[in-house]
Amino acid sequence: MDTRQTIFSQVMDFVPTYEFNKCVKRYKGDYRVRNFTCWNQFLSLAFAQLTYRESLRDIESCLNSVPQKLYHMGFRGNITRSTLADANEKRDWRIYADFAQVLISKARALYQNDEFGLELDNTVYALDSTTIDLCLSLFPWAKFRTHKGAVKMHTLLDLRGNIPTYIAITPGNVHDVNILDELIPEPGAFYIMDRGYVDFSRLYRLTQDQVYFVTRGKINLKFRRLYSNPVDKTTGLRSDQTIKLEGFYSRQEYPDKLRRVRYLDQETGKYYTFLTNNFSVSPIVVTELYRSRWQIELFFKWIKQHLRIKAFYGTSFNAVKTQIWIAISVYILVAIIKKELNLEISLYSILQILSITPFEQLSIKEVLSDSYYKNSEPDENKQLLLIDL
Repeated sequence: MDTRQTIFSQVMDFVPTYEFNKCVKRYKGDYRVRNFTCWNQFLSLAFAQLTYRESLRDIESCLNSVPQKLYHMGFRGNITRSTLADANEKRDWRIYADFAQVLISKARALYQNDEFGLELDNTVYALDSTTIDLCLSLFPWAKFRTHKGAVKMHTLLDLRGNIPTYIAITPGNVHDVNILDELIPEPGAFYIMDRGYVDFSRLYRLTQDQVYFVTRGKINLKFRRLYSNPVDKTTGLRSDQTIKLEGFYSRQEYPDKLRRVRYLDQETGKYYTFLTNNFSVSPIVVTELYRSRWQIELFFKWIKQHLRIKAFYGTSFNAVKTQIWIAISVYILVAIIKKELNLEISLYSILQILSITPFEQLSIKEVLSDSYYKNSEPDENKQLLLIDL
């Protein structure tokens, strides 16, 4: 790799520009654009994500402080906050959403053989959402509460590598369960969800599509036990039952059998009830599958701490979606770099290094492989190693 390039340029070399240009042409992003193209917009916001820029003025000042390097970093034309603000406001966010899917496909291919703690041949997804608070007076479209605004980022996470395979960004008042209508089910895959997704008509559609789900049962669930299987209570299991729903509406919405597994967490003394439509895996695997759902919570915590998705560079829905999708693209791009360069350090360490070396003209592999950085992660982030890629 040419060490005369800046670190930032070498990071962008991992971007498939041909695919990016296809996304731009699909939505005519550069139609009648002379200078500040979609590529320049992507570079600017990716730079902002990697270096933790606080505002458009911050981005402008930082980039224009090294004008002699901008051309070699891929920038064309002047970088001004007004031009960037207009681009965020008007350029179709779907350009960056489609490109993120290109990177996601590439990352999933790299991580498809990774282990996630369970010996299953099936693909396992965790489905959940996170709420990003907004000021309702600045973001009036982001309805959430009477005096509060927010957007939700609904995410389907592939637990092999913790790669988000589906993301929907909606106003905060959109209920989580509605996202089940938008998913394209993958036959044979497991979908792990919390109680917020318990809607029996939608769950029955998943069953008809030959998709397995694992979710938490609600306390007021009415059911009839058909028979029970023996369980080893030393593992914490308390029952493994085959049931049919008895509620007036629920038995019409889900007329088929369900499996109900009850488990006692011996450390906390708390009981958990799981519902699934899979009758072949062992009951302890059902509990472990739901336990693995915690990885999506760590994923949300990680991106909120290390990516710029809580303070926005624009107030329109288009600007917010554009920023979130480019932030996700940066996350996936760093994951790709980690795998392709066979790096041992964590994503946290990679982002910290990239944040202070974007203008350095060194080999990116040498910088990221230096043993000095291998043990540089602070103690408070050790738990995030659970989701390292």
